[in-house]
Amino acid sequence: MNLSFWDYFVFIAYCLLILGIGLYVSRNKKGQEKSAEDYFLAGKSLPWWAIGASLIAANISAEQFIGMSGSGFAIGLAIASYEWMAAITLLIVGKFFLPIFINKGIYTIPGFVEKRFSTNLKTILAVFWLALFVFVNLTSVLYLGARALDTIVGTGDGSMMVYSIIGLGLFAAAYSLYGGLSAVAWTDVAQVVLLIGGGLMTTFLALEHVSPTGNVLDGFTHIMQVVPEKFSMIISKGEIIDPNGKDAWWDLPGLAVLIGGMWVANVYYWGFNQYIIQRTLAAKSLPEAQKGIAFAAFLKILLPLIVVVPGIIAFVLNSDSTGALTPATLDPSFVSDTGSIINDNAWPWLVRSFIPVGLKGLVLAALAAAIVSSLASMLNSTATIFTMDIYKPYINKTATEKQTVTTGRVTAAVALVIAMFIAPLLGNLGQAFQFIQEYTGIVSPGILAVFIAGLFFKRATNNGAIWGVICSIPIAFYFKVAPNGWSDAAIFVTIPFMHQMFITAIASLAVILAISYYESKVADAKGIPLNKELFKTGPAFNISATLVLIICAILYAVFW
Repeated sequence: MNLSFWDYFVFIAYCLLILGIGLYVSRNKKGQEKSAEDYFLAGKSLPWWAIGASLIAANISAEQFIGMSGSGFAIGLAIASYEWMAAITLLIVGKFFLPIFINKGIYTIPGFVEKRFSTNLKTILAVFWLALFVFVNLTSVLYLGARALDTIVGTGDGSMMVYSIIGLGLFAAAYSLYGGLSAVAWTDVAQVVLLIGGGLMTTFLALEHVSPTGNVLDGFTHIMQVVPEKFSMIISKGEIIDPNGKDAWWDLPGLAVLIGGMWVANVYYWGFNQYIIQRTLAAKSLPEAQKGIAFAAFLKILLPLIVVVPGIIAFVLNSDSTGALTPATLDPSFVSDTGSIINDNAWPWLVRSFIPVGLKGLVLAALAAAIVSSLASMLNSTATIFTMDIYKPYINKTATEKQTVTTGRVTAAVALVIAMFIAPLLGNLGQAFQFIQEYTGIVSPGILAVFIAGLFFKRATNNGAIWGVICSIPIAFYFKVAPNGWSDAAIFVTIPFMHQMFITAIASLAVILAISYYESKVADAKGIPLNKELFKTGPAFNISATLVLIICAILYAVFW
């Protein structure tokens, strides 16, 4: 990519702005040291608009810009279900989960497990989440972010990978390690404005280019006419075959996006993921947190225009008049050395091809904002879980506020260094990396079942929760792995991953309830008392939730 003086100017200005905001909000009040609440929960002072912006900034990274645009290129708008169903999921989290979490006064998601079940189960899950954050989340964001920068700014041959990983890691550490969640959340406000603005600019410029008239709306109409199959939200088996010959149904199996496994993925991610839910725990009050959740839901509705539609535009620009990819129309940068189609090159190709000199710096800053905000969020949550769920209970029970904050900073630094060393190795794993990502998701249905039982079933016991998590793994593998020599038709069955997650979650919940009801005929001593007042929400949340549901219903009706 050819970058001009103004591109560099915009990008450097962005870096200085984020560092300035982060360091300014991180400063100690005169004569006061940061407390654990200040560092890990931003002093419980975040307003709704900062919470909503920070939720989206933590969620959106190179994975969305690169990966979802690539899915838009390969599959189409159907991949937007991850965004639109997330908008509905956020409302459920705000209505039914947050009141309980905030009422319990927890710092971490494992902390809720301890209050509801046991310290042993909390520790097991805390260790699992620490390993997940360090070895999967942090490393994958660093790797994917560096690969995106190498593709857009460099030559795409990997020569900039290591430098990009180091630069992204140090940039995120520069303000998040010292300032904690306060620095992360307030810089996220600026980051989300930039990533949405830069993302929309890329989409609109690409729509102008693909349009026969140069008009944005005409451009959208044009791509719908050329590839109408790319605008189907509910995919039937064999309906959409991606450029490499894979049936898209295996990734998005029909109505499962509305009534099946999509709920497992979304509820687990938005309801019980520490680096997501931590922002809401830092709210001034429960109503403020719920308004922030509703704000984030509106932004999720907008996101497919930024991260999915560009992929469809790239497909149309590389296809013939009938909407078919041919060697004559396909840009060579989409073809790998083995002849397969590289779907993930869609967004970088659009940026290189159609963003004018002078604006590329803004788009590059938007991408960096998405990457760095996610890294900073994960670092802070890793530090929070280790400090509050491992260090204080087991290593230093009498830790002072200063020792607690220092431990959090050291933990985040160590986690970042480990991730920076591992990230470059991911390029050598090929499909093995996808294997790791997918099989991590095998554990999530069982964990989801534990939380649902813990929140809403008073008789759920600790033994039931432990056995539910343990049993979830063989249940999931039954639908995923057939031993060598066994025919799938004999004992094992092969189904889409989304179906597997849904069945595993239901089966795990059944195990928990069965053992719990066998163990006790009365409510568990740690069961949560539920009443209507606990789930009462204010007019702002109710009106916002109604609007989000109506918009989502219209979108699915239009693009069914």
